[in-house]
Amino acid sequence: MSAAHDDAGLNAFGYTNKLKRSLGGFHTFAAGISYISVLTGTFQLSYFGLSFGGPAYWWSWPIVFLGQLFVALSFAELASRYPIAGSVYNWAKTLGGPHIGWLAGWMMLLASIVSIAATALAYQNTLPQIWSGFQFVGDGTSATDAAVNAVVLALALILFTTLVNAFGVKLMARINSAGVILELVAAVLLILALVLAATNGPDVVLETNGTEAGFSTGYLGAFLVAGIASSYVMYGFDTAASLGEESVDPHRNAPKAILRALIASGLLGGLIILFGLMAARDLSSPELSSSGLQFVLNDSLGPVVGRLFLLAIFVAITVCVLAVHTASIRIAFAMARDNALPAGSKLAKVSPRFQTPVVPAVLIGGLAIVLLLVNIGQPQIFTAVTSLAIILVYISYLLVTVPMLVARLRGKWSTAKESGRFSLGRFGLPINILAVLWGGAMTVNLAWPRREVYNAEPPYQWYLQYSAVVFIGIAAVGGFAYYWFVQRRKIGVLAEHAATVVAQEIPSSRATETPAS
Repeated sequence: MSAAHDDAGLNAFGYTNKLKRSLGGFHTFAAGISYISVLTGTFQLSYFGLSFGGPAYWWSWPIVFLGQLFVALSFAELASRYPIAGSVYNWAKTLGGPHIGWLAGWMMLLASIVSIAATALAYQNTLPQIWSGFQFVGDGTSATDAAVNAVVLALALILFTTLVNAFGVKLMARINSAGVILELVAAVLLILALVLAATNGPDVVLETNGTEAGFSTGYLGAFLVAGIASSYVMYGFDTAASLGEESVDPHRNAPKAILRALIASGLLGGLIILFGLMAARDLSSPELSSSGLQFVLNDSLGPVVGRLFLLAIFVAITVCVLAVHTASIRIAFAMARDNALPAGSKLAKVSPRFQTPVVPAVLIGGLAIVLLLVNIGQPQIFTAVTSLAIILVYISYLLVTVPMLVARLRGKWSTAKESGRFSLGRFGLPINILAVLWGGAMTVNLAWPRREVYNAEPPYQWYLQYSAVVFIGIAAVGGFAYYWFVQRRKIGVLAEHAATVVAQEIPSSRATETPAS
């Protein structure tokens, strides 16, 4: 299918394409899987799951995968019909109207900026273990030295992703695809190496290590906390659709990329955690709860092999931050061309030389760097904010799946399968219901004011323990108040982005919009 045909489809939504349509199917798949980044997530967060749930926390992985699969299937159907930049924002706007769309886009944008900073900090858990020379600040033994050095390393990474994204999507796609290939190969080799080093049987995932003793509700309470580690990893697959205006034949490629990214990540991540636990020599070792699978690498595979795989994790972290940065830019661009953000015309301006929105790339990188400074003096607060950002992602997903369910129940969602496009058909309604129930349950579990999650170390403060409720309230109410009283009246597709000829069939939410000067 030609790029001209794809661009004509975009005109139906009221836009003319200003971006360069050059990405193939693998590029979009790579964007989705690198955002999830199974090596980054499993190694960065396994300590959390093990410390609260023991090896039995592994069961949260297939549970979260199944729940997110319902969401991904719903998104795949949306991506087939609406392959537009800023996927979640535009989907929510199309299904629920401009108010719901703005709130979904705002929450996803805020969460993505925080995620850039949080993921970049993972360098600290990897690079100094590869070579001590990466510990630029002190010797890394004190919490202050580690926090400051983490910011230095993260700063270098964010500067890199800012430059790559500013120089165009093709450069980003090449780096990202190469990194993803290395990550996938490394993941398979790691699984084989852990199998050969196994000292425990698969029944190791039934061990709780007595973690239930600290919870009045028994192991259920421990498991719900430990399972947060898995829910922190498997999201961001919608990035594959967010590049729809830069992809060739996105109606076909985007749904496949979304599902393949989640399925590949779910399978590889589950096997890495399982065989990692089977390779652990001492399941009661305190290092297992403090360092997680990174300790298993060095202890079971030896320092040389362990360092080689840590290099692969370094690459995975790099492309993960690059993908999150890329997705954030597309959300900002999509909202800006609707004049839904301050200085919309500047944020939506596409560089004629690089054919990418340069201003959002630089601005988002700068905001992520500012957030890093919080980690220097208050790493506990930064950890809490990071957790809250994940909740915003799940809420923004709900702001898509709930209006989609309403449309189905009202009979406004066609179940007819168009030629060559992904459709859930008659299974759409039950899958959509399960996606909504899952998203609601996960949001409650993530936001529950537990001290173990939001204020694990002294000093204990009520505002940290209840930070989820407070932060979400401020983000939602404060953000929407700004939109309602300031930006709402300005919204409309900017003249330079408006389609010259609009097709007959336009989503209802766009019908009320007029080009803004």
